[in-house]
Amino acid sequence: QVQLVESGGGLVQTGGSLRLSCAASGRTFSNYFMGWFRQAPGKERESVAGIRWSDSTYYADSVKGRFTISRDNAKNTVYLQMNSLKPEDTAVYYCAATRVAYGSNWYASNTYNYWGQGTQVTVSS
Repeated sequence: QVQLVESGGGLVQTGGSLRLSCAASGRTFSNYFMGWFRQAPGKERESVAGIRWSDSTYYADSVKGRFTISRDNAKNTVYLQMNSLKPEDTAVYYCAATRVAYGSNWYASNTYNYWGQGTQVTVSS
């Protein structure tokens, strides 16, 4: 079992930055592929970014060049640095974990076994 707790959400103006954190506990964190997803009101959950234990990273096209995912295995934490935020980035952001993910499926929510409770990010125009 893996427990995930997100933090760092909040209200920011267009063009601003936020850094989300996801603290993991329960199993060997470094063995897990970690992902960030988001869900806006009335929309389906969508992938944002993923990171392998080896630090290989994956991004949705909508956030490439603006968001950066990273992990600190010593702290059992994964981060999402979000820059140049836009109103369309407004959503609840979720952290997720899985033992197995590939470049071909990291973006699918059903790839992941464990989810955090989410943290709200609101970008004002």
